[in-house]
Amino acid sequence: MTAPAPARDQARTARRSLLVWLAASAVGGGLALLAAGRVWVTLGTSGNTAGGPAGAGSGSLTGNDLVAWLTPAVLAALAAVLAVLATRGVARRVTSVVVALLGVAAAAGAWDGTREATILSVAARHMTTAVTSSGHISVESRAWVWPLLTAAGGLVLAGAGVVAAILSVRWPGMSSRYERGAGSAGTGGTARVKDADRAMWDAIDEGEDPTA
Repeated sequence: MTAPAPARDQARTARRSLLVWLAASAVGGGLALLAAGRVWVTLGTSGNTAGGPAGAGSGSLTGNDLVAWLTPAVLAALAAVLAVLATRGVARRVTSVVVALLGVAAAAGAWDGTREATILSVAARHMTTAVTSSGHISVESRAWVWPLLTAAGGLVLAGAGVVAAILSVRWPGMSSRYERGAGSAGTGGTARVKDADRAMWDAIDEGEDPTA
């Protein structure tokens, strides 16, 4: 039986919104991952290091150096995005909320990575050159674009999670497709068995040997 036109239109609209949602989630996650791996801060030391010139303790810190859980949060959010496709009902809504929370966590991590206290604390552990008592770790420059892009990617994931929690009830899922295929295969197999049984009994009624 062919589905009515309004039902087909609704199904097309649902599939289209799901594809747009997936694309937005992928862009947000990819943007956050890319930006988190870039250098956010360039460091230096004021004063002389052990026997060396001023600035000998220079170095750089990426977003992942500053916030260790930044990339894991984004990867977990992307994994939850895929889980939205494989779940239905309440489980799908819960998974959507998880996507939103992980997106917020990524955005918060981007903000935390720009704080002076965070930078100096991490810098003290990452400087490769020993700093003497006369030396002082300082921030030489910051690349603000990368933490901003990381925060933007996290907010996109957070928004995607909220949208999924509201609209995902209308979206198709991988499980429904497989269930339909399995159901069709099971029905066809049962029908074939019934047809074979009927043919055997008909042959016996007619006095034929069905095993011949």
